[in-house]
Amino acid sequence: MSEHTGNRLSHASLQQAAHWYVQLQDEAVSDEQRRHWQAWFEQTPEHRQAWCYVQRVSQRLLPLQDAAAQQAAGQALRGDRRPALARRQVLGGLLLIGLGWGTWRGTALPQALGRWRADFATGTGEVRDAHLSDGTHLWLNALSALDVRYSALERLLLLHQGEILIDTAKDPQRPFLVDTEHGRLQALGTRFSVRRDGQRTLLNVYAGAVQVRNAEGGQVQVVNAGQQLAFDARALGPLLGASAAREAWSRGLLLADNLPLEHLLDELGRYRPGHLGCDPAIGRLPVMGAFPLHDSDQALALLEAALPVRVKRLASWWVTLEPRA
Repeated sequence: MSEHTGNRLSHASLQQAAHWYVQLQDEAVSDEQRRHWQAWFEQTPEHRQAWCYVQRVSQRLLPLQDAAAQQAAGQALRGDRRPALARRQVLGGLLLIGLGWGTWRGTALPQALGRWRADFATGTGEVRDAHLSDGTHLWLNALSALDVRYSALERLLLLHQGEILIDTAKDPQRPFLVDTEHGRLQALGTRFSVRRDGQRTLLNVYAGAVQVRNAEGGQVQVVNAGQQLAFDARALGPLLGASAAREAWSRGLLLADNLPLEHLLDELGRYRPGHLGCDPAIGRLPVMGAFPLHDSDQALALLEAALPVRVKRLASWWVTLEPRA
């Protein structure tokens, strides 16, 4: 799912909310349909959260930046006595400001603000590469944010979110460091990727070696070429084989080697605006192959051809995979 908040909501609730949203955009919608939507909306807190999520995905705007929603909210809070239909139309704006703010505060809003302030940042579907002042080649994956802090003593990158791939330039006088909230990585003349993946940092080394020291545990591990290490602030995971997928995105490819379908869609969703999800019944289907990151419709067509699934589009911004009948 490209909007991580949706991961906490059931597939059924999200699909129902999306169906209702599409129906209510139709000018021919009847009062009876609106009443049915109102009853569904008031049925459970999850329905209200799913509705808020669908609105946010469709509008792609921060709720507090929408002047119209602010005005409507103010009128409603002052006890505006308009017809029931108009009040229902205002309800969407109130939800975004009320329910939506609590959700955004913990997920999307801080991430968006972090990207705006960062030295290097990418949005949905954007991969960026750059050369730093010392000649280091840097790639940023989609939805990433990074600050560069070079000094006479060290070369430091601060990875706030997302993923980077690095070819370090030689500079014996200044160590090359990458910090995440989980610890510090020191390159030992190398090519490697670093990803902030949920509650951990994931390191893959493709050339040379990288030394890892986690933030709280103080544990140290040298990771050599061909190895992968996941760690958090308190513990280091086992050394595993490096993942080719964590380098392939810089070439526009999403590689899958028995990757669960739901995980593949999570990754593909970083390159596609809106919602991309699947029915839990097919979420664990194993996927193998190479998929184009910058043509997600083609990637979905390949999945539809290879697996017992069908692509269902409620709107251009709301796409799910369902079991094929």
